[in-house]
Amino acid sequence: MRILITAGPTREYLDDVRYLSNASSGRMGYAIVEAVQAAGHQAVLVTGPVGLTPPHGCEVHHVETTEELNTACGNLFPGCDGVIATAAVCDYRPRERFPGKLAKTGVSLELELVETADVLAGLGQQKGNRWIVGFALESDEFAHVNALRKLKNKNCDAIVLNRPTAIGSQSNQIEIIDPAGQSVAVYAGEKTSVARDLMQWITEHLLK
Repeated sequence: MRILITAGPTREYLDDVRYLSNASSGRMGYAIVEAVQAAGHQAVLVTGPVGLTPPHGCEVHHVETTEELNTACGNLFPGCDGVIATAAVCDYRPRERFPGKLAKTGVSLELELVETADVLAGLGQQKGNRWIVGFALESDEFAHVNALRKLKNKNCDAIVLNRPTAIGSQSNQIEIIDPAGQSVAVYAGEKTSVARDLMQWITEHLLK
């Protein structure tokens, strides 16, 4: 089986030097690549900029911006059997990218942001007979509701709910939610261990 995995952050540039991004380390996604390969499948990794070396033997595609991620996934997904989307995608980008480096002028700079492409929703639209497992990073009391809404809106087969404490950490705690809104599994520990548990759940419930 050929499985697409997205990992790491995206960057949205204000000028040629500065960008909007987040602190995603990519560790969860890279651990999932290792778990996918250990389970005997082919891993196709689309990764944002991280300080990690891609696991040996996987197919790697490097991207920076959300649009690059969207294009790469759109091109690769038709040749895959499923996707595990862990990438921490920027939801907004500056409307205008300025050439060079913006210099201080002594006055405030107003920055207009526009929404980026919804990568996971785009994959959901071309899903066909493939399966999709998305990740939802939620922080408030409505985390479960928000994650379920994401699952339905983006046509996922399962959504993995985790918290902001996972960002940059070696460990993680995840909750798997199915399309009925049920919490069907909870795993915690080192990200490598959680990745193996998640892959085992996918094997038992989605790879039929």
